[in-house]
Amino acid sequence: MRISQFKNARAEDRFRAAYERALAELWPTERIALDLPTAFGTTRVYRAGPPGGEPIVLLPGSGGNALMWHRYIEALTRHRPVYAVDTVGEPGASVQTAPIADGRDGAAWLDELLAALELPAAHLVGCSYGGWLAFSHHLHHPGRAASLTLVDPAGLADYGLRFYAWLIAGGLASAAPRPLRPGLARLVGNSAILESELMRLMRASVGFRRALPAPPVFSDEELRRLTVPALFLLGGRSAMHDSREVAARLAALVPSARVEIVPDAGHALPTDQPALVADRILHGHPSANRLTDRPPR
Repeated sequence: MRISQFKNARAEDRFRAAYERALAELWPTERIALDLPTAFGTTRVYRAGPPGGEPIVLLPGSGGNALMWHRYIEALTRHRPVYAVDTVGEPGASVQTAPIADGRDGAAWLDELLAALELPAAHLVGCSYGGWLAFSHHLHHPGRAASLTLVDPAGLADYGLRFYAWLIAGGLASAAPRPLRPGLARLVGNSAILESELMRLMRASVGFRRALPAPPVFSDEELRRLTVPALFLLGGRSAMHDSREVAARLAALVPSARVEIVPDAGHALPTDQPALVADRILHGHPSANRLTDRPPR
């Protein structure tokens, strides 16, 4: 089986330079960079915030890294310690050395990382692919995470052609001249393309060969195994899935969870509604099932 890596040294050098530039420009607070060994490779984590309180662990979506959370760091670190992760196998400062074949492997990597960080009761926050990893970890290593916030996570429904069209349209729009991007972002429903420094970093990652497994849909039995407080934040206009169908499935199978649909947001929920997502990370732990439609602005 393959591992994720750069196609050559030149591609890697180009990406590393862009990564360091983005880190210097976007990260808003003091940070400590940690490089932690796991059986799947060395993982880069940025630690910021106060020494006490329930730690928040941030997992990015596919093709992303810790910098996708840069808008959140200042707000979150005012209250809790934060650990922003460059997932092994994604373009970032982590280096993969062994294949990750499925959700069990992804969960094992994450469990090793949490153990190395000495975080027995972390609040896991995962966006898209990171949400799939966080839930997979809970399935295979219950008891390590104290709670979950899953932001339009993968693994809740099959992908359709609409999602792949959304990905392609977003990639093309991100390459357009900057003055055209606001209009294109509205047209394709992807506010992430307005993050100019991150788009520059994404273009620098074209020489990276990603070799992580596609997330399968969680079975009903797997979803019923949720035992920790969890919030599922769903973009009402998500291209990944039909948010109302997903919300109804979750309400039926995991009544202890909170499910919230944000109607004026898509799959790029973290950039569509950063203030709302930050608030839910800090204050969105459920005590009973609630299916909520947030009213449009």
